[in-house]
Amino acid sequence: MTKDFTIRTYGRAELAQQYCPNVAPMTAYRKLNSWIDTYPDLRRRLTALGAGRSRTYTPRQVQIIVEALGEP
Repeated sequence: MTKDFTIRTYGRAELAQQYCPNVAPMTAYRKLNSWIDTYPDLRRRLTALGAGRSRTYTPRQVQIIVEALGEP
């Protein structure tokens, strides 16, 4: 079964759970962050777009994550 992933605004844990659906939200969030940190340019690009203290990822930030990590 294939699901369609939509580029839109996501809460941090919400997006993380798209990538790690079988774990608790905070565990998924930590895992996504560790994957983001393996791509130093990805972290820099997200920070330049305002991802820092925000609790959401904008559609542009989600697009950048998907370009680096692939669709969840």
